[in-house]
Amino acid sequence: MSLPIPNQIQEKFTQKYGTQPVIVRSPGRINLIGEHTDYNEGFVLPAAIDKAIYFGFAKNGLDRCRVCSLDYQEEASFSLDEIQPGGGWITFIKGIVATLIQDGHPVQGFDCIFGGDIPIGAGLSSSAALENGVGFGLNALFALGIDRLDLVKISLKAEHEFAGVKCGIMDMFASMMGKQDSAIRLDCRSLEYEYFPVNLGDCQFLLCDTQVSHSLADSAYNTRREECQTGVDILQQHYPEINSLRDAGIYQLAHIKDLLPGKVYHRCAYVIQENQRLFAACDALENGKLENFGRLLYASHEGLSKSYEVSCTELDFLVEQTESMDFVLGARMMGGGFGGCTLNLIKKQEKETFIAEISASYLREFGRSPKFYEVQIEDGTSICE
Repeated sequence: MSLPIPNQIQEKFTQKYGTQPVIVRSPGRINLIGEHTDYNEGFVLPAAIDKAIYFGFAKNGLDRCRVCSLDYQEEASFSLDEIQPGGGWITFIKGIVATLIQDGHPVQGFDCIFGGDIPIGAGLSSSAALENGVGFGLNALFALGIDRLDLVKISLKAEHEFAGVKCGIMDMFASMMGKQDSAIRLDCRSLEYEYFPVNLGDCQFLLCDTQVSHSLADSAYNTRREECQTGVDILQQHYPEINSLRDAGIYQLAHIKDLLPGKVYHRCAYVIQENQRLFAACDALENGKLENFGRLLYASHEGLSKSYEVSCTELDFLVEQTESMDFVLGARMMGGGFGGCTLNLIKKQEKETFIAEISASYLREFGRSPKFYEVQIEDGTSICE
């Protein structure tokens, strides 16, 4: 039986560098509801999970950073004097170090070994966990005194400016700020946030991974952003107080429906309704009404599939299969779309039945099997004592 990942890192670190490291845990995340609302200055409801990347850090007294990935069985190093983007996992680590230095923080040479159990490519934000873990670990190692929210902003800046990915803030925020058995309602405009209890009782979350990733995702993402902005621009001509879709009501959108080109009405209607569903979902969680919460998951998927059109055949199939299962309270696609996972709220005692039935039907339909991940909601990035 293999050692737990933190113990593997500690053992490897001692063998390789002859010193005891600071151990950091940085988790992946799920998003319960509130998809494609972040770049419309709306609300999201993510949570950190029990799948994470673990890191060992120690000062090395050099002007270089030496990094080892247990999962990829690869090593890399770079000089603090000249940090250039490259390819692969080391880019994210370089990005954090470069951003810290740019912001005036006295980072010195360090050694790092990391590994984890976040499924890669499943939409659980392994890159955000990687960036947060490096920032948090170096903050502790060099006593930089950076608070959590600023560490989130450093991760986002590194992703935008160094890795060149113009993502939203949700993934980093959820990974860093997560709280056990709670989801975070995050206002993506102000970054104000509030925790809501997630007490599932005899239910659990189970992710079902389609094992597909369609190339449509990037171009569709940009198109949806443009369509939403078109809607805002036309809304503003009639309602000057509206600065983003989070400010608009469905009645205001209906008033200008005939002025909106193409599918802009449907895109904007989805975003407005998804924000409303998110607040209803928070109320349901707070009052322990899991059936209501489950119905909102189904409604969210319907909007994502039919109005926002970011689902795919495989995702729709997985959600439709659950609708006849009385032990499933709700299901929806999770993430950007066109592949990845569905989020399912199911009765715990029916987990094996769910997996068997979904596996068989998916295999018949697509000739391959999905993967399943049980997830529990845990604390955000932290030092392992």
